[in-house]
Amino acid sequence: MQVIFIKDLKGQGKKGEIKNVKDGYAENFLIKKGYAVVANEKNKSKLKEEQKKKQKETLLKKEQAEVIKKQLEQELFTFSVKTGQGDKVFGSISIKQIKEALMKKGYSIEKTQIKPLTPLSSLGFHDVEILLYQEVKAKIKVHLVK
Repeated sequence: MQVIFIKDLKGQGKKGEIKNVKDGYAENFLIKKGYAVVANEKNKSKLKEEQKKKQKETLLKKEQAEVIKKQLEQELFTFSVKTGQGDKVFGSISIKQIKEALMKKGYSIEKTQIKPLTPLSSLGFHDVEILLYQEVKAKIKVHLVK
């Protein structure tokens, strides 16, 4: 019997996948527990519609991420830091501080999306990578000054 998985089931199938399984297993477990539905024409067309909708949403999110990327790459984030002898910076700029600076300028970015390429513990310009969406990464400039 062919079934369409409507939930992920470890070791069996992922949501949206069509598989052939034994009739008893399909009827007594997969369908009864809500993991799958029978793969008839109605359900297959419903699956195709859902996949098209999901694809459109993905494209829209990616386009929005590209717009934000262009805006972010135009920005310069400047931080004033305390320095010691020989312009050595005390401590470093944390991801939390970068997130707060992004929030002040109106960007809603999570801490997990921010990836400093080098430790921000010296004066000058630094690149910080921000993962906006799957393959959309923005590099922002962070400037540390006295």
